Amino acid sequence: MTVIVVLAMIFALLALRLFAVLGRRTGHEQQRQLPTPVDGPVANRAPAGVPNDGRAAGQRAAESAVSVPAQAGLRALIAADRTFDVGQFLGGARSAYGLILEAFWKGDRETLKTFCEQDVYDAFEAAITQREADGLVLDNKLVRIDNANIVDARVDNGVAHVAVTFEADLSAVTRDKDGQVVAGSLDDAITTVETWTFSRDLRSRDPNWQLAETDEG
Repeated sequence: MTVIVVLAMIFALLALRLFAVLGRRTGHEQQRQLPTPVDGPVANRAPAGVPNDGRAAGQRAAESAVSVPAQAGLRALIAADRTFDVGQFLGGARSAYGLILEAFWKGDRETLKTFCEQDVYDAFEAAITQREADGLVLDNKLVRIDNANIVDARVDNGVAHVAVTFEADLSAVTRDKDGQVVAGSLDDAITTVETWTFSRDLRSRDPNWQLAETDEG
């Protein structure tokens, strides 16, 4: 029964994953920020729907990953923080997604504490502690991220919130203390769709964003 409960927690939290450099380039980033896999600078910081002649391909790709409902919120965010960059944010979100997932799978509490708000960290930590108590080990792999789209954005009392929906394929295996597989398969990928919300206090000098909330579907 304990194993069943733990596995349920694992699948409930399976895609929890996120961040640091999500969209801020000041030239004075702290070392704990994630590298961004964006090739070259983004041409402008305008969200989707704002025309700009001569936009770079990277910017057009970033704009296509912004839903219509999120556009007004992104404009408000950019007005409050002119350094915010849509393309770099999405690049950092993808990197952070994998980094946080891997930290959870490995039981890396330090990394999770750095990139997650307290409530999210507490959920991760509780699942890791239970997993360790039951002698279980996750042998998981992020196969690929098919899509990462900004679906909501807002600024509340100086705090920015940006929600990103990830569509990804994962391979998941749970092993017991003897290395025997008790659930899952590395040969069969699991498709997940989750929305992560990241937040940052725009009044702070810390350019890092943190994972504030996760939702399935």
